[in-house]
Amino acid sequence: MLARTQVLTFHGIGDPIVPLAEGEGRYFVPSDTYRRTIRSLGEYEARHKVHLTVTFDDGNLSDYAVGLPALVEAGRSAMFAILAGRIDRHGYLSGSQIRDMLSAGMTIATHGYDHVDWRRLDEAGRQRELYDARRKIEDEAGQAVTEAAIPFGAFDRSVLHELKAAGYTRVYTSTSGLSLDGSWFCPRWSVTEDFDPDRDMASRLSLKEVIRSTAFAALRRARYRI
Repeated sequence: MLARTQVLTFHGIGDPIVPLAEGEGRYFVPSDTYRRTIRSLGEYEARHKVHLTVTFDDGNLSDYAVGLPALVEAGRSAMFAILAGRIDRHGYLSGSQIRDMLSAGMTIATHGYDHVDWRRLDEAGRQRELYDARRKIEDEAGQAVTEAAIPFGAFDRSVLHELKAAGYTRVYTSTSGLSLDGSWFCPRWSVTEDFDPDRDMASRLSLKEVIRSTAFAALRRARYRI
């Protein structure tokens, strides 16, 4: 089986509403770029014989205001990874908006509680980030949350094994490359403010990248025992 699924990750669309941490601004893409990308997904899939999926991290309000309408118009779905500690805060998704997104056919995942590095957690931190965060999001969503997106894409074997033990059915990282369809460990491509799909997509979807990603998937399974 070849790795033929490219997952695109958006963090924010348009101008940020709230002050951002240093470096976060580069992950906000222009609204027109985002909409053009979503409209073109089917064209890229047909041209490169791959599958393109979309995810969002952090639970910014732009997920609902800009991200969701473009997806619905294009007949696409996406996964939205929510930070439990930001629900209902100014500039972020509310509980009712999360439920609206689910009703529109979207998937909700956990991104943890406070956007911290999961490699550095003690026992109490693991409970808060991997378990309590999921429970809070489930309470807001009204349904089970089975997928997780790792903050900063930062992981080690311990983090992956803890997520396995917690029962997550899919884990998203920021590791580059394409993923195997339905794989538990899912690499992603976090696009940035200067992203241009017409310029940047082809190299990420080439046969060379498919072969490279397939090889790395096998190596990753051996290294992390997943």
